[in-house]
Amino acid sequence: MRLGVLDVGSNTVHLLVVDAHPGARPLPAHSHKAELRLAELLDPEGAIGPAGVDRLVSTITDALGAAEDKGCEDVLAFATSAVREATNADEVLTRVQDETGVALAVLSGEEEARLTFLAARRWFGWSAGKLLVLDIGGGSLEVGYGLDEEPDAAVSLPLGAGRLTASWLPGDTADPTAVRALRRHIRTCIARTVGEFTRLGPPDHVVGTSKTFKQLARIAGAPRSAEGLYVQRVLTRKALEEWVPKLLAMTVEQRSTLPGVTEGRAAQLLAGALVAEAAMDLFGVEELEICPWALREGVILRRLDHLPPIRAALT
Repeated sequence: MRLGVLDVGSNTVHLLVVDAHPGARPLPAHSHKAELRLAELLDPEGAIGPAGVDRLVSTITDALGAAEDKGCEDVLAFATSAVREATNADEVLTRVQDETGVALAVLSGEEEARLTFLAARRWFGWSAGKLLVLDIGGGSLEVGYGLDEEPDAAVSLPLGAGRLTASWLPGDTADPTAVRALRRHIRTCIARTVGEFTRLGPPDHVVGTSKTFKQLARIAGAPRSAEGLYVQRVLTRKALEEWVPKLLAMTVEQRSTLPGVTEGRAAQLLAGALVAEAAMDLFGVEELEICPWALREGVILRRLDHLPPIRAALT
């Protein structure tokens, strides 16, 4: 069957169309995305303003048109932290449903962490042992840990690259004083949760998902995306620690010229690097491997797991 997954994230609205059936690897067929950066459009009261809602409705309408054009049987639509935490979330969801017909499912932070963990587990398999999965989104940081497909521990922290950039590092160049304050804030937040994971023992494999980790790995020397999904890509803490001061010294425009860094994400790269560095340090991670699958794939896999089995007719 052909499924569409519509992810209303803190940075982008992304439609992923896949050909999938239970027991098989979902095959990407089409990708349609638009950068809205909802996490940066919240007003001082924490609401998504009228212009932001207008853009969201228009973007979802366009994505639904693309899903129809590609022959999707169903579209799984969900929203994450930017909508979840907006003070006018109910109004936004009502307007989206009234004008597009889409009832967005709002995932909790823990659900995000669990679905992302599922995707990583399916990608790396059982032989990877106990997994520690880190995902830096636009609005939040998700952490999951476990041996099975359901993590033994899963948390979501308000440490997304877009959220932190808008609140702490809004300018073209970073203020070192603000960066130091942000660094303390990030590390304090993560340190509160570390014990919940370390009591479970050391992981056998550490995984990073999300655009932020992919871009950080790329600027640190990982292979290009054009070389394929199955090429191993890793990020070491040593390389990341060397890059943080370099990113601090760059303007947003200079960051956008780095390999693998898109213009729309360049402003968030420093905040994302600070979160990644803190997470790897506080969890005692020297190296992590980039996983091509993340939340969207987790949503697809969970849906496929709940499809009724197809039984052959008896003759």
